[in-house]
Amino acid sequence: MAQVKVHSLFTEFDINLFKSGKHYRLYEKMGSHLITVDGIEGTYFAVWAPTAKQVSVVGDFNYWMEGEHQLNVRWDSSGIWEGFIPLIGKGTTYKYKIQSHNNDIKTEKADPYARRYEHNPKTASIVWDDDYKWKDKDWMKTRKEHNAIDAPYSVYEVHLGSWKRHAEEDRFLSYYELADDLVKYVSDMNFTHVELMPIMEFPYDPSWGYQLTGYFAPTSRFGYPEEFKYLVDKLHQAGVGIILDWVPSHFPEDAHGLGFFDGSHLYEHPDRRKGYHQDWKSLIFNYERNEVRSFLISNAVFWMDQYHADGLRVDAVASMLFLDYSREDGEWEPNMYGGRENLAVISFLKELNEEVYASFPDVQTIAEESTAFPMVSKPTFVGGLGFGMKWMMGWMHDTLEYFGKDPVYRKYHQNDITFSLAYAFTENFMLPLSHDEVVYGKNSILGRMPGDEWQRFANLRLLYGYMFTHPGTKLLFMGGEFGQYNEWDFQESLDWNLLEFAPHKNMLNYYKSLNALYKNTPALYEKGFSGEGFEWISYDDHENCVISYIWKGYKEADNVVVVCNLTPTVRKNYKIGVPSKGKLVEVFNSDSEEFGGSGIANKKQTTIKKESWNGKDYSAEITLPPLAVTIFSFKS
Repeated sequence: MAQVKVHSLFTEFDINLFKSGKHYRLYEKMGSHLITVDGIEGTYFAVWAPTAKQVSVVGDFNYWMEGEHQLNVRWDSSGIWEGFIPLIGKGTTYKYKIQSHNNDIKTEKADPYARRYEHNPKTASIVWDDDYKWKDKDWMKTRKEHNAIDAPYSVYEVHLGSWKRHAEEDRFLSYYELADDLVKYVSDMNFTHVELMPIMEFPYDPSWGYQLTGYFAPTSRFGYPEEFKYLVDKLHQAGVGIILDWVPSHFPEDAHGLGFFDGSHLYEHPDRRKGYHQDWKSLIFNYERNEVRSFLISNAVFWMDQYHADGLRVDAVASMLFLDYSREDGEWEPNMYGGRENLAVISFLKELNEEVYASFPDVQTIAEESTAFPMVSKPTFVGGLGFGMKWMMGWMHDTLEYFGKDPVYRKYHQNDITFSLAYAFTENFMLPLSHDEVVYGKNSILGRMPGDEWQRFANLRLLYGYMFTHPGTKLLFMGGEFGQYNEWDFQESLDWNLLEFAPHKNMLNYYKSLNALYKNTPALYEKGFSGEGFEWISYDDHENCVISYIWKGYKEADNVVVVCNLTPTVRKNYKIGVPSKGKLVEVFNSDSEEFGGSGIANKKQTTIKKESWNGKDYSAEITLPPLAVTIFSFKS
């Protein structure tokens, strides 16, 4: 026992905060920390294991022998075991060997707070720290402008393991290699943000990262923690924000993970009706337990604080909010009011968002939430959950359904394409065309488009043009920008060879131009979450399958008119109502030849006449190219 010195990083105040669920910086105290005690260098360990009767640190330094280095339990009933082990340095591999009061059960666990883990399939934690020197001061100073809700927000969703692989060696690219390739690509393509599918440590590749075991460590598949910081830094230096996919909804049952941690249901809810996820065969956090709430909120804060993340996309919020999610009658228990809402989760999410925005007012939290739960993206002080944005799953579903139809039948389904506007301003929505839409037999986005090759690409350009002129921020999964043919395969690289062919090359150019247009057209984003910024011209021209609308910025001079022709028929002298006199000037056309279109355009300025139409005092006659979105600015 002398090999472990009594030492603590915790104050009484820390303990009180931890027990009350209000400690939001636990990573500063828990886990392993390289420190010096009485002039001797070594490592301090702290782990929460209230049901334990003995906790030993085992590792390569003691030949994984239990009992050699036993931690001391604190006297304050916090359930924390801690101690300082001299001469243990950076790079030491270790786990906690825990003997439980519960039937003497023994578990061997990775450190929940470890900053680094061994490369899978190995599962030990590694003592680690780094003194990375950040060079993104300019970004951090100004990121409020980039992350604001009235700023352009076009997100590129990436799965690091399959974006691009090292061709000669058939391996993942490292964080360093990605910092060259990915950063250059995303900045050339004019995206504003990258969203990474979970990069926290996880054991099983086919889970895509959604089954986490190491919440405080970037996965070792792609390199060291400081190398991941380097990737984030490079993105920031290129003026690109980074959003991390974060999974507080469930975790796997792997023996080294959080499940049954100290021989008791410590992190997961003990009642299987609340603690087990049937769909994903995983465990659900016990949101009723203060210490677990502290763990999760500390983790969200950690990625903002230590890794300069600009936002968190919070996975599977719907599965958290409802007690009956994916459960039959009898498999769930109502809350104290007889309802299906998980009250502990609601208070947890409010607390999470309050803390994140209080400490980092210039970031965003984004909920993946697919139900009609009210006020997800409204502030907590008006009764909302406090997220910055919410995924608009209804828009995604309706739009893909509509665009999958042959244009001949679209006139019978006009409502599918316009319905989302009925509720577009009830939340701060993000429009997602995410990884979920290009797997499991759903086909790629291009693969869903009807018609011959020309029409498929024209439809895809139209779909993206419609997305960029629809209220809400934008998200596209990798590969969609150049019209990936095949479904996404997490084991393979994207089909970059397609860029040797003109239609795909043109599509890439188109998405790049669309991003640039979006960033340079204030009317498309300044009032993106407010009904004041959007005005219908016509949503009911079923016969021609045309929709048209006006977008308004803070300055009237920035206003634009958008017209979508959802069929391959060219429409000449198509009349639209406009609110003021002057001229219309075409500023963007998805049918342009440089994008692979037919080149039909409004080359000259169109004079607006004093003839009322569509309930407006003035009107103009324009040409509508086939399967295209056309955007006009006003000229007095």
